[in-house]
Amino acid sequence: MYIQSVRGILVEGNKTYGQITKDVTRPLYAKTPLWWYIAATIAFSAMIFGGWAIYTTVSVGIGTWGVNNNVAWGWGIINFVWWVGIGHAGTAFSIFLLIMRQRWRTSINRAAEAMTVVAVICAGMFPMLHMGRIWNAFFILPYWNTRGPLWDNFNSPLFWDVVAISTYLMASAVFWYIGMIPDFATIRDNTTSKIKKRAYAFFSFGWVGSAKGWLRFETASLLLGGLAAPLVVAVHSIVSMDFATSVMPGWHTTIFPPYFVVGAIFSGFGMVLTLMIIVRKVFKYQEYVTKGHLDAIARILTFISLIMATAYSTELFIAWYSGGEYEMFTFMKNRVTGEYTIAFWTMVTCNAFIPQLFWFKKIRKNITIVFIMSIFINIGMWFERYVIVVTSLSKDFLPSSWATYSPTIVEIGIFVGTLGIFLLGILLFFRYIPMIAISEVKGILKKTSK
Repeated sequence: MYIQSVRGILVEGNKTYGQITKDVTRPLYAKTPLWWYIAATIAFSAMIFGGWAIYTTVSVGIGTWGVNNNVAWGWGIINFVWWVGIGHAGTAFSIFLLIMRQRWRTSINRAAEAMTVVAVICAGMFPMLHMGRIWNAFFILPYWNTRGPLWDNFNSPLFWDVVAISTYLMASAVFWYIGMIPDFATIRDNTTSKIKKRAYAFFSFGWVGSAKGWLRFETASLLLGGLAAPLVVAVHSIVSMDFATSVMPGWHTTIFPPYFVVGAIFSGFGMVLTLMIIVRKVFKYQEYVTKGHLDAIARILTFISLIMATAYSTELFIAWYSGGEYEMFTFMKNRVTGEYTIAFWTMVTCNAFIPQLFWFKKIRKNITIVFIMSIFINIGMWFERYVIVVTSLSKDFLPSSWATYSPTIVEIGIFVGTLGIFLLGILLFFRYIPMIAISEVKGILKKTSK
């Protein structure tokens, strides 16, 4: 329960219902600012770079990547897992907090849900590109094969990935869209542009705001939340099975499913924190995304960081306690020390040590420091995926097959391209969709004005 006498009010400035509508929809009616065009140009340039890298991969082949016989999974799978983790932000943030009736989520959930949809789209590109022959991607689609002896391997976690992530994308997009219907109707009724009025009328599905409509809307939101909540756990658990069902040192462990799920929520909340600090500054939403909201996210990150530190410690302990020489080598000689020690300690520092600074109230209140720390969390979670993938593959059971791995400009270009897609998607969201849920913020206004 959110106790306002302890945690502070959720909407500052003694806002009225009309002021909330005006403030949230103001960016939609205003002239597109110069910074938006600059950011969109940067995003589009990154997409062009990524488009060149994708074209090179498809036309020339996977040999343009730095992967080899030993390290067959490189940046493609690293970035796939990273983007899926970022995509957990909206669902975890909105649905878990909705089910637990945390009212402070209302100013942030819309942006988190938008981030989820775009991030999952970015993630979905990598498995297809990693196949090398992207035109054969339909072979992994979840349908019953009737063409004779060729069947999908229903025992493969790679197949489960396709089912889980496609379901997750559809559920997240539907949940996001349904939450916007009342706000689309609000814009439809207030805009003076005939084009916008027709567009938002189409997307609002004839919403009139009747009591019956609100009852069904809230029921649908809770039902979708309840149905989608298990997906948060299932999706990244299944992604972890890609690793845990193998016999590779460092991968064959039962801790991976909960470890991956917690890591995904951690990286997702870190990206939400980064995004909302930018939003409140650029759009002057300090009265809606208050320091109390950022403080709440920082507290959650502190708790999850402790879980991450426990997971890292458990991996090291089990490697030692098991007595397995291959596990000991992977963790102690190839991660803690050895060739990949910088990547390992960057991961530990960014994910386990730096977030513990949030214990100090002065740091949680300093928005600049909080923003920098959120960037470190995003970097640390990328390095976590790098450490998991590369360190186990580069040095397996046979020293004669050991090989080093380094990404090529093509791999880097594809990742930069997905960053451009993500940035452009968020910019379009800022420009054409209310980035704060108007109806939900109004629903908590009276509770916070006592």
